Amino acid sequence: MTRKKRRLYFVVLGMLALFAAAGLTLTAFQDNLVFFYSPTDLQEKGVDQGRRFRVGGLVEEGSVVRDGETVRFIVTDLMNTVTVRYTGMLPDLFREGQGVVAEGAMDGAGTFVAASVLAKHDENYMPPEVAESLKASGKWQHGPPTAAAAPAP
Repeated sequence: MTRKKRRLYFVVLGMLALFAAAGLTLTAFQDNLVFFYSPTDLQEKGVDQGRRFRVGGLVEEGSVVRDGETVRFIVTDLMNTVTVRYTGMLPDLFREGQGVVAEGAMDGAGTFVAASVLAKHDENYMPPEVAESLKASGKWQHGPPTAAAAPAP
């Protein structure tokens, strides 16, 4: 094999290895990529059943129903809603009228089955995705929670 052919062989082999590595990296990244949707985004765009994503908004007043370890509640962006089902312990700061982000997937019945639920840290914190969603919908209200949303003493 001449020097020219050997160099071409190594260049082609190197390019193939580079493309293979890039393809594997993109595949792994796609599997771990989790998108955020508001309830309005879900209504407008829809999401494939079983595809993992995050949904966020405010927990609708009067929507929390507990059945043993399973909790059902409604997340709203004040325009649309999505029903969430979660089995497990909710964060201590979870309550009606407060911001929440849940990660999971839609089931066949149109219910979001959450694998994890994150709640606001304090009365001044709102997950950035939820704040952006509320601002986009024109329902943004900055300030402390209302008396109805405050925790019971």
